[in-house]
Amino acid sequence: MPTTLTTVARRAGVSTSTASRALTGHPAVDPTTRQRVEAAAAALDYHPNRMATALRTRRSGLIGLVVTNLRTATFHAIAETLQARAAEHGQQVLVCTTGGDPAREAAFLDTVRAHGLDGVVVAGSGANGRLVNALVAEGRAVVLMNREVAGARAPSVMSDYVTAARLATEHLLDLGHTRIGVVGAPPEVTSGRLHHEGFTAAMAAAGVPVAGSLVRRGPFRARFGNEAAAELLDLPDPPTALLVSNHEASFGVLAVLSGRAVDVPRELSLVCTEDEPFWEWWSPPVTVVDNRAAVLAERAADLLLAQLAGTVAPAPVAERVAPALVLRGSTAPPARGGAPAQAATRQSTRDGSRDRPPSE
Repeated sequence: MPTTLTTVARRAGVSTSTASRALTGHPAVDPTTRQRVEAAAAALDYHPNRMATALRTRRSGLIGLVVTNLRTATFHAIAETLQARAAEHGQQVLVCTTGGDPAREAAFLDTVRAHGLDGVVVAGSGANGRLVNALVAEGRAVVLMNREVAGARAPSVMSDYVTAARLATEHLLDLGHTRIGVVGAPPEVTSGRLHHEGFTAAMAAAGVPVAGSLVRRGPFRARFGNEAAAELLDLPDPPTALLVSNHEASFGVLAVLSGRAVDVPRELSLVCTEDEPFWEWWSPPVTVVDNRAAVLAERAADLLLAQLAGTVAPAPVAERVAPALVLRGSTAPPARGGAPAQAATRQSTRDGSRDRPPSE
């Protein structure tokens, strides 16, 4: 028969209620007593019945996490950081990847409600405000990340997208670039809208007009970045610098630059938004605006755990984490004459196996 809590308590020489409090981390239990109970539980190979505990305490010990994917460094950092912080507090994390699909996100939020998860962090689509508010109304801990959710009554943590674009644009302007191409996200998405605002504001402050022909905005897909970069490089008067607003597009852009043997930064300066571990191993290392994903995740974990501990109530407070410009080797003043020497490289292969963007 499986070992019971009563058996553990008898082995440790304490009451069943004391054993229960010791194993659930209750602060009132003496550390020596806690160690004795934990040793007895280990010796007897005791595993608590989580379903029974959940019924008794109304806590499942489970937290949900919604992310678009686990391929990019930002979502990886969020998942790893939240998992580590949750484990410190006796919580486990269930991860749902949605591919950016609001319907899949909604299905998981319904699961959070149906299975009584204690809370959820949503780094998701920006939709499903009704479900988010239903979770808040039920007393569950909820934190939103990366995108605004209209009408949501939960706290949120996001990178300062406006500042990210401004830092990148000002750096390129300071180097002497005025024909700056942009590969950005859709205007209906929080990051796409705010990043574009930061870019246009920095250009306006410098008195440099934005050329509409140099701006491409589209989905978070490597293929879009690939196509957008090719279109910009094929212009009669191409940009001398390129600003890419997200990981996914960056993968596609870098494939084009590599496939066409573009000499970065002599022919074209490049700044990517959101860092990746291998950006600094690219040739040349890529200048980035780092969104500091680990800091974003730490703040989201702080807000979620504070709600679980009852020290704060959910409230629609929006935190913005300042990004950081990381200068590497992919930016330089524009070549003399103001345009990259692309003509000789445009006929190079675009789709060699090593230059293909990651599968989407």
